[in-house]
Amino acid sequence: MMIYYPKNTMLIINFRLSDIINNLLQEYGIHASSIIGEIIAALIFFTLALVFGFIVYTLFEHYFSKWAKKTATTLDDEIIRNIKKPIYFFVILVGLFYGLDQLSVLNPFDIEIGQIFTIAEILLVAFIVTRIINVLMSWYAVKLAKQRKKTIDNRILNVFKKFLQAIVYILGFVLILHTFKVDLSGVVVGLGVGGIAIAFALQNILSDVFSAFSIYFDRPFEVGDYIVIGAYEGTVTKIGLKSTRVQLLRGEEMIISNHEITSGKVQNLRKMPRRRVELIVRVSPNVQLKKLKKIPSILKETIENCKPAEFNMVHLREVGPFSYNFEVIYYLDTGNYNQFLDVQDQVNFAIREQFEKEGIDSGFQGANRPQSN
Repeated sequence: MMIYYPKNTMLIINFRLSDIINNLLQEYGIHASSIIGEIIAALIFFTLALVFGFIVYTLFEHYFSKWAKKTATTLDDEIIRNIKKPIYFFVILVGLFYGLDQLSVLNPFDIEIGQIFTIAEILLVAFIVTRIINVLMSWYAVKLAKQRKKTIDNRILNVFKKFLQAIVYILGFVLILHTFKVDLSGVVVGLGVGGIAIAFALQNILSDVFSAFSIYFDRPFEVGDYIVIGAYEGTVTKIGLKSTRVQLLRGEEMIISNHEITSGKVQNLRKMPRRRVELIVRVSPNVQLKKLKKIPSILKETIENCKPAEFNMVHLREVGPFSYNFEVIYYLDTGNYNQFLDVQDQVNFAIREQFEKEGIDSGFQGANRPQSN
């Protein structure tokens, strides 16, 4: 990166080039003003910058790009594609600076020109860094989407990109002030006090936004997941920057702040790899003993025929004053709540049908508590 210095401390080669050109002109009998040699030296520097910039751009376009295509990831391809033009302009900017430095007519504006080019270079470097950040964030989002086989909410991604870009440009601004020997103590104090004041004024909003980032990267749940938050449960319909919307079982929509979600306990029933289902079957106490002994085998066979339910066990759990209570356990290899309800209906109807065929009077109900195993 170029940092400006006064001309009396500039590289000696700048002066010698124009001086050598003027001497060569005099040797060939051309008596011209010294400005001619300075203009020629400036054009040489600028032309060299154009040539060198073209060489660098060509290397990126035909060599580095081809090399990047051979790699397994597309990350390097995107980085090269996004930085090759800014780097080309950076080389030209350096050449233009040293070219203008040859012109003595611009000596009165020496400091101003140096400051302008310093600011331009710092901003150009910051621009290159932000483009790399954009590529990295987009690449990560695509990778995450492929892993989860779902699209990623681009709004949160864009906000995070803007946040990182703002940090880069703020650092660039501080670097500009440091380059010009500006006392940064007041600036740092001002930024600190201002940041604290803004944080206090927007603490609730910022808390929800940072919680949205936590949900985005940690992924405790996604749109379409069935979750339980405290006494409420339902399907996630939308995850925003400030709040999350959940469609409850009764049909209404619950809007809850992201901070409240991340600061509490959330049960994600869809992420259960395996669901344990407990079913209590009550049989009339007047049933004959012969039929009572057949009930475990009837329940076992019935559930085994209800795919994808996986039978586990059945026992006469309790002999109550009004019924014989059988406990049935079966498993489902799914966390999908709707599929669980469908299988539960299938099992309940099948048991009822088998009991009617056997002439067994019953009144059973499911105590289905979602559990992982």
